Amino acid sequence: MIPPRKTNKQKGEDGELFACRYLEQKGYQLAQQNFRTRTGEIDLIMHDGEWLVFIEVKMRTSNIYGHGSEAVTATKQRTIRRTALEYLQQYYGKQTVPPIRFDVIVVTVAASFSEPEVMHILHAF
Repeated sequence: MIPPRKTNKQKGEDGELFACRYLEQKGYQLAQQNFRTRTGEIDLIMHDGEWLVFIEVKMRTSNIYGHGSEAVTATKQRTIRRTALEYLQQYYGKQTVPPIRFDVIVVTVAASFSEPEVMHILHAF
């Protein structure tokens, strides 16, 4: 029997899980995953030393439709920034906010790779 194909949502969740594990191996600590508001969603929010990092994860099986980083458009960046502001208001309120940054992780899983290929773009926007 042929196993059922994964939906794009399931593939995205796989990519987020892989990215989270990848970053944890580098010493990052998970603060929250899939933070959602009316404004939007942030895939991963992690601590990297003193930094609070808002991370957009893009999962690709090929670059046929362009590189995953190209999918983080100016509109998507605005949405992530607004959602990050809501996160900061909700979890930090009037407390001092640590330095923040916005990263992008592109996970490419292609038939020719034995392991997923990861591109981590720090300070992406």
